[in-house]
Amino acid sequence: MAELIAFAPGNYRYLPGGFQYSAAVIADAGHVIERARFARPVPLAEGFARIRDHLAAVGRPLTALCACELRSPAPMSEPEFIAFNRRYVQPLAEWGLFKDEANPVARCNLIPEADAPAEPGFYAFSYTVPAQTEGPPDFVTSGAAECPDRPNYRASIVRLGETSPDALLDKLRFALGDLQSRFDALGVSAPDVTGMNLYTVHDLYPAIASEFARRGLLAGGLEWHWVRPPVRDIEIEVDARRVSRQVLLSSTRSAS
Repeated sequence: MAELIAFAPGNYRYLPGGFQYSAAVIADAGHVIERARFARPVPLAEGFARIRDHLAAVGRPLTALCACELRSPAPMSEPEFIAFNRRYVQPLAEWGLFKDEANPVARCNLIPEADAPAEPGFYAFSYTVPAQTEGPPDFVTSGAAECPDRPNYRASIVRLGETSPDALLDKLRFALGDLQSRFDALGVSAPDVTGMNLYTVHDLYPAIASEFARRGLLAGGLEWHWVRPPVRDIEIEVDARRVSRQVLLSSTRSAS
């Protein structure tokens, strides 16, 4: 895993990933991460506008944005995924976040099995704020799946096309191993996690004890989303975070 890169305009460091997102972010000293969730997903263009307005309202620059959580209508082929990501990073480039194929902002993008949105949009977003801190630093990882996070996913998906209990367990173990490598790079550990997330439509209840509990990842509970990963044939994603503050935002923009 690569070394952390400082993103001074945002008051955080990030673990490099693809052009579409970083693998993880961690707040600088003197800062914490705040997470804002919309009551219901907000379409992408409106979501960027809402994020811009919210950051201005809390006195933070656009570069403080450090993580995005998206919801999309249906799983995509890899070319479709790349095309979507090229559109997604355009506002980030305009905001001074994405430059020279480097993107500091972490991300997950999931497909709800029920009540999927008609178009891609924002579920939540995170950003840094100044604060006096004690204890471990705040962090957010991107989604880790059952294949390395690099182009040509199908060539390296663990047990491609299989969804038996044994195959799903192998997939989950790979994803959790990838997540652990991000913890190692960030200098954090399982006890630092306050939010552990599992994204899949498959029954992984038997793995809660054997995989999550034995790794010490359940101190803050497990949030299980009945969703699919964004690329076809990927069955599982996991991510984790430690955030000091969370707020809930209306799905509708208030009139000025």
